[in-house]
Amino acid sequence: MHQLLQQIFSGLASGAIYASLALALVMIYRATDLVNFAQGEMAMFSTYIAWTLVNADVPFWAAFAVTLAASFAAGMAIERIVIRPVESSPVLAAVVVTIGLLLILNASAGWIYSYTLQEFPSPFPDRPVFGALMTTRDLGVIAVTLVMLAMLAAFFRFTATGLAMRAAAQNPESARLCGIRVGRMLAIGWGMAAAIGATAGIMVAPVLFLDPNMMSGVLLYAFTAALLGGITSPTGAVVGGLIVGVTENVVGTYLIASQLKLTVALVLIILVLVFRPNGLFGTAIVRRV
Repeated sequence: MHQLLQQIFSGLASGAIYASLALALVMIYRATDLVNFAQGEMAMFSTYIAWTLVNADVPFWAAFAVTLAASFAAGMAIERIVIRPVESSPVLAAVVVTIGLLLILNASAGWIYSYTLQEFPSPFPDRPVFGALMTTRDLGVIAVTLVMLAMLAAFFRFTATGLAMRAAAQNPESARLCGIRVGRMLAIGWGMAAAIGATAGIMVAPVLFLDPNMMSGVLLYAFTAALLGGITSPTGAVVGGLIVGVTENVVGTYLIASQLKLTVALVLIILVLVFRPNGLFGTAIVRRV
């Protein structure tokens, strides 16, 4: 029983990281109806920025703040320079662009920083708590995710920019008629998604070690979390991430070899798409023909 509880609590910490990246995927999908396949590599590159600052003796939380600001600016730039020229093109064109961005960021990180594994410091101590069921680092990761979700909820509900972003995502034409600068709202959405993804990368790097390919598996789990929770629901992304994290740990420990844990995400994706395409909290979109 103790081992089962340990796997569940450890899965919650892993799920919080998946939830962070899933939040970034949901942000971009709600704004542009586009799945950003480069989200993981954007998070990885941001993590390297934080690693560079920490190695330059910048205090961790100061490096964290600078990295989020840089990621936000880079996300806006990517939307303006890379995504906006193809926003009126077929969906496949935008998908190919994000895959190309993934390859460029991965190769650039390998060229600049090499493919050698690097240690990344954790801002939280690694002390056991609750009878060694989890660690203070796990608690810190979960807390960061919940705080980020609360801030997003407050932003979208109580700020003028957040309300404008919701309007621009739901009905761009009507939003333009109301004087909302839809292009700017989309760029802000990409910037926020990049900053959220950077948070996920910084939280997971102390566990996985830092290298250009570190986010490939995490991105698959994040896709699963976003689909399970509902690709249009930020709350669903967090709930889906926690469910995926616990399921991955328990199934990987008791049913299959740990090397096959990625298959759990693939099976969950298939089950969700077949039996509940809108996810647990997603909204069905009906279009008149």
